[in-house]
Amino acid sequence: MKQLGWLLFAASTLFAADVNTFSIVGFDPANGDCGVAVASRYFSVGAVVPWAEAGVGCVATQANVNVGYGPRGLELLRQGLTAKQVLDKLLAEDTFPDKVGRQVAIIDRNGGIATYTGPNAPTWAGDRQGKTWSAQGNILVGPQVPEAMGRAFEATDGELAEKLFAALKAGDDAGGDSRGKQSASMIVVRKGGGRNINNDRYLYLDVDDNPQPVPELRRLLDMNLGMLWQARIGPLAGAGKTREARDAAAKYVRYMPSANAWISLGVMDYNLADKPAALDEFRKALALDPTARQRFEAPAGGTAPAGGRGGQRMAAILADKEFLKQLFPEK
Repeated sequence: MKQLGWLLFAASTLFAADVNTFSIVGFDPANGDCGVAVASRYFSVGAVVPWAEAGVGCVATQANVNVGYGPRGLELLRQGLTAKQVLDKLLAEDTFPDKVGRQVAIIDRNGGIATYTGPNAPTWAGDRQGKTWSAQGNILVGPQVPEAMGRAFEATDGELAEKLFAALKAGDDAGGDSRGKQSASMIVVRKGGGRNINNDRYLYLDVDDNPQPVPELRRLLDMNLGMLWQARIGPLAGAGKTREARDAAAKYVRYMPSANAWISLGVMDYNLADKPAALDEFRKALALDPTARQRFEAPAGGTAPAGGRGGQRMAAILADKEFLKQLFPEK
């Protein structure tokens, strides 16, 4: 019995060392964004597989995983090596056991792609590439997983994050990891593109342990993109880019359709003299949150709302008695 116990322990330890998963690395040649999306029946896959640095490139390392491929790969990319040169060097330097069980995909700063699926990677294992992406996985239900991922990536319009998620969902819908579902992750990097100051992580999302990790990743992605678009409204409007600010507000509503988002879009449409659209958007905000009515009430003493240009835009609405009569006909 003791011998059986040790055998089971050894087998479980060996199995746990493998990051059996499906992932996609992608590149946006229009703005240089680079990113990785991954899902797996493995706890906290985002702590192991995806690596990215703005202006440098991306790495996905999995299967009989050598996690060091991530930081070392980025170091070599930073030195100016191409994806193919980096891959060759990683494999040449790898002295850890079972190198032929590795799986890795690399994209360099110019969008060059290099991949490796070792002959000992757990089946089904393989990869597929397009001009700006590589999809790969192991212990999958079959080749239909990376093939579906590639089709979805290329068929999806919009920014890289949306294309990566569409690919991940397509892989999941095609069967994904044959063992089941547990975690998912996405990282997209862009110089200065992240939230707050001096942050190149445009987004970095982790679902560590969830029975439905891909839908949960979608929820987090919507929140992250909503906050990013919300943060752009004020600077664009302040720079006189009213139409661009309105488009940012529309994206804010798309990803986070809260009362505050609808009010932001309404203010932008009012500022563009589209009062019917603004009226409709404000009504949607009030339906979601009746307390939002306070935003349309003049401060005590009749002073103008604070808040710079944003306050000035709201002050113009508060001064428009005819418009407010339509919004609140009972007044």
